Amino acid sequence: MQSLACGGLNAPAKVNLALHVVGRRADGYHELESLVVFQPRAADRLDIAIAPPGSADSLSVGGPFAAGVPTGRENIVLRAIALARDLAERDGETIPPLSVRLEKHLPHGAGIGGGSADAGAILRHLTAACPRLGDRLTEASASLGADVPVCLFGAPAIMSGIGEKLEAVGSLPGFGLLLVNPGKPVATPSVFQALENRDNPPLPALPAGGFGDFPAFCAWLAKTRNDLQAPAARIEPSIGEAMRAVEATGAVLTRMSGSGATVFGLFETQAEAEVAAIAVAAAHPDWWVSPQTSER
Repeated sequence: MQSLACGGLNAPAKVNLALHVVGRRADGYHELESLVVFQPRAADRLDIAIAPPGSADSLSVGGPFAAGVPTGRENIVLRAIALARDLAERDGETIPPLSVRLEKHLPHGAGIGGGSADAGAILRHLTAACPRLGDRLTEASASLGADVPVCLFGAPAIMSGIGEKLEAVGSLPGFGLLLVNPGKPVATPSVFQALENRDNPPLPALPAGGFGDFPAFCAWLAKTRNDLQAPAARIEPSIGEAMRAVEATGAVLTRMSGSGATVFGLFETQAEAEVAAIAVAAAHPDWWVSPQTSER
């Protein structure tokens, strides 16, 4: 095992630019196809230190969304460490006990990764110290949650299956991304239960030569959708309100991420997204708006 570095990690928000539900397996899990990107301007932070020998892994939580985050063994960060340690021990490696401080800046039940982003960040850090974990950890991480493998990957990807299959996406054109959450968490199981059609068309094929520019990228996205958007908006009407607020800023594309309630606006430049963020935050000061920083 290489030296395990201590210090801070960013766990960026995961954004589903498109999400198609293409089937349901016999075990009840849904088959998905999703184009996922990450928004580093919106992220949790994890500070890691090696704990004294013989002690247990520990987690403390702070930040504007600390309320309600468990700190016991059921927390996904501690479960991720335990998973990585178990796999490392099979290779004769030892991961020492860790002390983690989580600063929670991403809202709960928001469709942007949240706990999965935190687990992905720490697994990526442990993989750097234990490279032999490699693909085995990526595959095993799906047991922690459907979004964990792609959050571990941490780069634009097509996610399929129940989240365990990843295909790297070549270079994407630059664009600006605005995230808005109206402050109403949505439970993912409830959204899937409200889904009327579970066998929808797949994503269109990616262009063989990649996306030449932003208009070409938007044209491809216009052929896609988020199949969870309609059922989530029926459960939580504020999703529709947030979408209308983002649309009013002139976003080229407005859509919900994941199972909601966060919506995003796509802009040609980050500067345009930041101007839009100021406008939305001014009109809705109680909403979480990124790249604005929540002070709640």
